[in-house]
Amino acid sequence: MDRSNPATNPVDSFKAARGLYIGGTWRAATGGGTIPVLDPATEGVLAEVPDATLEDAAAAVEAADQAAAGWAATPPRRRSEILRRCFELMTARAEELAVLISLENGKALRDARGEVAYAAEFFRWNAEEAVRIRGDLMTAPAGTNRIIVDHQPIGICVLITPWNFPAAMATRKIGPALAAGCTVILKPATETPLTAYAMAALCEEAGVPAGVINVLTTRKPGPVIGAMLADPRVRKLSFTGSTGVGRTLLAEAAKTVISCSMELGGNAPVIVFDDADLDTAIEGVMLAKMRNAGQACTAANRIYVQSAIYDAFAARLTGRMAALAVGPGTAPETECGPMVSAAAVAKIGHLVEDAKARGAKLLCGGQRPDRKGFYYPPTVLSEVPAEAEMIREEIFGPVAALCRFDTDDEAIARANDTEYGLSAYIFTRDIGRGLKVARRIESGMIALNRGLVSDPAAPFGGVKQSGLGREGGTEGIYEFLETKYIAAAL
Repeated sequence: MDRSNPATNPVDSFKAARGLYIGGTWRAATGGGTIPVLDPATEGVLAEVPDATLEDAAAAVEAADQAAAGWAATPPRRRSEILRRCFELMTARAEELAVLISLENGKALRDARGEVAYAAEFFRWNAEEAVRIRGDLMTAPAGTNRIIVDHQPIGICVLITPWNFPAAMATRKIGPALAAGCTVILKPATETPLTAYAMAALCEEAGVPAGVINVLTTRKPGPVIGAMLADPRVRKLSFTGSTGVGRTLLAEAAKTVISCSMELGGNAPVIVFDDADLDTAIEGVMLAKMRNAGQACTAANRIYVQSAIYDAFAARLTGRMAALAVGPGTAPETECGPMVSAAAVAKIGHLVEDAKARGAKLLCGGQRPDRKGFYYPPTVLSEVPAEAEMIREEIFGPVAALCRFDTDDEAIARANDTEYGLSAYIFTRDIGRGLKVARRIESGMIALNRGLVSDPAAPFGGVKQSGLGREGGTEGIYEFLETKYIAAAL
């Protein structure tokens, strides 16, 4: 793609979708401030988006409130048809959206295409779920009345999404919220706001009424989000991001007892047993580690390999990682794009140096290239000690940390030795062994003999400090519904 040619640049084609999106209109921020959006591959400015104020946040809540009754009363079939149209439009404009994601996020185009397909599925899945919200009817045990259980839209929802999957994290929240009959205010990450605004434009084209979806970007997320959560009309917070920020938001939401769904940090272990098919394990680990260059909460963070196959596994993984093509995300040959920011590169570099200082052996990578852009090379570290910082926290980059183990019990204990519990990966030819280990792993999601766990049809979420609630699956829509019990006389 020629970045200088507007005819091939989706940033230009989505130029109209550049203001705050409030009540179905595009507008500048009240204070007139803007936020630059950087291209991670060049460090240049792609675009400027509005810097929303407290007044803008109040306007978004008002717009969502004005649209709430009408959208809640919209027949489920009509909501379903609109969401299905959102899916169709995303699919039709998939390549344009993928390039836009690659430009502002940096991820390789192949990963961006995968994200668009995944993101669109949340619209299709929730289009189907909109007409399948179930209630219940039974006779009270005493025989005195009927017990009727109904589900109603929870109300206005504040949705906060991260930069690493700017389309998928938005649709994973917008889809079920709209299917349930709720109106929403989306606050995307300032690193990747263009995709969020493009999604709003597509939803408008699909027939989503004015005020049902609102989008704000701001440099002041704390005060802006706090103001919205303090408004009694806001009844739901759905957040994807770090555990630290999640704790702060939970405390803020507690002031007005707002329902919270929190998809927080991860520290995913991989356990490769000595009876694993080595080809399957290598391919699975490459996918689990290098999807979006490791910038995923589900990314393989600690790779435990049984001693009998450790050396062979390390050699093959190193060969695969060292051979990956690094470059701008929009370049067709790129397999590992830049990180999202200079701060992200600095953190990865610190974690690698810390591990080396504690005795880890560098097998490939480990040195930032001398080029423009926020790059860090695919890196493999062997014999990473348990006390290394990267064993305790998310690397969020293209670094594979290999650790040796001997027994099943040792692997399970080390996998569980973390405050997080989002996802985990197990590789073994013995399915019985794999299922037995999976039951003992403290994680909300387990991938057995595969490197991908996410699926719109499955409940996504973690245990321990990795979050509250589930997104996707049949459970996802109920995060945006209130249960109402009616006792009806016989």
